Amino acid sequence: MTEETTAEQTWLSQEAFDRLTEELEHLSGPGRAEIAERIEAARDEGDLRENGGYHAAREEQGKSEARIRQLEHLLRHAKVGEADTDTTKVAPGKIVVVKMNGKEMRFLLGSREIAMDDSINVFSEQSPLGAAVNGCKVGDEATYEAPNGKEMTVKVTGVEAYTG
Repeated sequence: MTEETTAEQTWLSQEAFDRLTEELEHLSGPGRAEIAERIEAARDEGDLRENGGYHAAREEQGKSEARIRQLEHLLRHAKVGEADTDTTKVAPGKIVVVKMNGKEMRFLLGSREIAMDDSINVFSEQSPLGAAVNGCKVGDEATYEAPNGKEMTVKVTGVEAYTG
């Protein structure tokens, strides 16, 4: 496995992988057909320059095709399996608790696609914070450069298995 492949790899639970595969199958099959039908119906209405339905359907088609490409890439580079249950070391698929600037922050390390809802923040392993804490043990400190260029230090205070 090359370093580039490892950097692109995303951990997914089997449930998340199956859910995303199902979404991809729908978007690339029936979803494409539905959008194509709406575009064709809007075309039949006449002048395309002032046809809001046509432009909306084309925009939806663009978004759908972008999502298809995103899902194909994600699934192609997915590492599928169960998150390990070791709660001493940070790894993809784990809930990480860090102390930053005197405040505690809890997040899931991995892909937003793993999270079944929006109730938890998600940081990828490639994000500055995710890369800094990945592999750390409880009690370790990690430093990273925030998007604003400021150097931040966090202390890992807890690791939990993500149950989704």
